[in-house]
Amino acid sequence: MEYTNLGRTGLKVSRLCLGTMTFGWSADETTSFAILDAAAEAGINFLDTADIYSRWVEGNTGGESETIIGKWLQGKPRREFVIATKGRGPMWAGPNGEGLSRAHLLHAVDDSLRRLQTDYIDLYQVHWPDEQTPLEETLSALDTLVRSGKVRYIGASNYPAWLLMKTLWVSDLHDYVRFDSLQPHHSLLHREEFERELEPMCNDQGIGVIPYSPLAAGFLTGKYTREGRSVDTTRSNSSQIKQLVGNEKAYVAMDAVRDIALQHNVPQAQIALAWQLSRKAITAPIIGARTVAQLMDVAGATSVHLTDEELERLNTVSDGF
Repeated sequence: MEYTNLGRTGLKVSRLCLGTMTFGWSADETTSFAILDAAAEAGINFLDTADIYSRWVEGNTGGESETIIGKWLQGKPRREFVIATKGRGPMWAGPNGEGLSRAHLLHAVDDSLRRLQTDYIDLYQVHWPDEQTPLEETLSALDTLVRSGKVRYIGASNYPAWLLMKTLWVSDLHDYVRFDSLQPHHSLLHREEFERELEPMCNDQGIGVIPYSPLAAGFLTGKYTREGRSVDTTRSNSSQIKQLVGNEKAYVAMDAVRDIALQHNVPQAQIALAWQLSRKAITAPIIGARTVAQLMDVAGATSVHLTDEELERLNTVSDGF
């Protein structure tokens, strides 16, 4: 496993981040523990979750993923793992049960700490913007959390370039802690939204990028083909998959991924991740897994080094996504 700094900070993270959205959803506690064990064995020290995972599952109230991670961490050296979580979504009843207000964030962090069974969060991220709360209030609350020792670094998720840049200006103006990471949607088949403005901005400002859905909801693993466009997967009904399975250009891109994977003798998913890791801005793609086997299919991606010709081919066939 390779390690790198998170943005301009001195924090070292593995170049693959284990996303745990499946924990408490399509992976039960026993399976989740096995995935975490395998990730640690592979050298992955970076874990990403959120307080709302897995709220959308019937009967779940949110916090299940954090709770599973907290149980797994017991008896393990806490300092060896970088735990990232997110807040903003609806977590309790009432008008302050969601959002990025000081009132919500201070309670949300305490709740996450309790579920994670730890006294600090390495990276606390705002899950998406809150237009009803001033940036100054949100950043002041996050600054308070960092100065108190409950949080060590902060990041943003799903922020457009103009808003992310504005938050950096507000932090500079008031001497608040600043966002050191961004979690955007980005993959070989979802490029333009990130690459047009966010990528050059992150490079310029030293923002570490930890993209989610780097395998396009599983499409880039090769499980979908022209002949088999419907598979048994938790993501089969996602809007992203529905768009891709009917797009011939997506299969042309997958043809290139498959050809290059055969040349390197690795699973197709590793080629998609290696392409992403070749970009200067990318710190660590967030990889999700429902089984240990799925994790092992991608864990070796940091050892795959693509040639300039292979990168150019992938860039060409994915242009326009």
